[in-house]
Amino acid sequence: MVSGASIAGPALAHWLHRRGAEVTVVEQTRGLRPGGQAVDARGVAKEVIRRMGLEAQVRAVCTDTAGAYTVDADGTVLETYSAEDDGGDGFISEIEVLRGDLSQVLYDDTRGDVEYVFGDRIAELSQDDEGVDVTFVSGERRRFELVIGADGLHSALRGMVFGPRERFVRHLGMVLAFYTVPNEFGIDRWLLDYRHQGRSAGLRPVPDPARAIAMLSFPCPGFDVDYRDVVAQKGLLREQLAGFGWETDRILAHLDDTPDFYLDQVAQVVMEHWSEGRICLHGDAAFSASPMSGAGTGLALVGAYLLAGELAAADWDPAAGFAGYERRMRAYVEDNQAIGRMHVEMVTGPAPTEPPSEEEMATMMALVERAIGGPDLPDYADLPDLKPAG
Repeated sequence: MVSGASIAGPALAHWLHRRGAEVTVVEQTRGLRPGGQAVDARGVAKEVIRRMGLEAQVRAVCTDTAGAYTVDADGTVLETYSAEDDGGDGFISEIEVLRGDLSQVLYDDTRGDVEYVFGDRIAELSQDDEGVDVTFVSGERRRFELVIGADGLHSALRGMVFGPRERFVRHLGMVLAFYTVPNEFGIDRWLLDYRHQGRSAGLRPVPDPARAIAMLSFPCPGFDVDYRDVVAQKGLLREQLAGFGWETDRILAHLDDTPDFYLDQVAQVVMEHWSEGRICLHGDAAFSASPMSGAGTGLALVGAYLLAGELAAADWDPAAGFAGYERRMRAYVEDNQAIGRMHVEMVTGPAPTEPPSEEEMATMMALVERAIGGPDLPDYADLPDLKPAG
């Protein structure tokens, strides 16, 4: 069983099925969540999409963002970044998709082979040497050989099995918000980004030219708003960014009529181990690198490929399979988490008095290149493959 049907869960279901497993995905919402922020696939993540046989489907729903402009309070362009920079793996990725659109692609790809249960979630679970007994909120009870938590930063499964969130979630002192607004700003294929003294406001294009996505951030070391309390979140956002300048007040004017408001702390999940017996965590539940890493989707896709492959290669022995997964993923996770922390420090910290030294720049660039390149991907040629790519 896989808990969570956003991106990490359906991606894992794809590979588990291909390796011969019977898979059930359980999602607490009553359907897929549309919209959401734009997510990226760079480097090794693009190779995983190709191996899934989904490159054409993913590219068909890309935002088609041409690049990004940083602007000042008057809207004057300061810097330009193209989606073609760095072979398509730069600041703006050539594969950039709304989270909900990528989730839909993965669901459409797997729903004929995988059981999806919407509107339910785990209430209790217990495991023994042979399997995991799960009781759902609906009252249904079922037994599974393995249970994987792909239920995000605020993972309920992680709390049940590994302990309270405070042990693993590291707040980086910054808050991000995203929501859809009418495109009354003339956004056309180019993202606009205004930053000043640690705060930011931006607008990015989406495939529907009548809409745009607002992106807002601010430092908040003492963040203590419940992630489910939308009223308090909107109040905090207004308090922190009202009068910020540029188009911010016009963006904030749509707070109460947007269909998909999201606000949360920028945080990472740091765990010594991602598994316990027959239960394992995957994606943000296990190793969130934060949106500031630009790698959440890549970690979910690459991790799904490796987790299913290592389990199948170990003949579905959880101890060996989960150990192989952690061994192959750990450095990739740590590199991207380092990038996430570095990015937060760059945008919220005091302005540097002098540019980085050549040695510091070389170190940062090596980290970025290593993170984009990711881990080696075994071809798992000797394993079952029930749905060959291509």
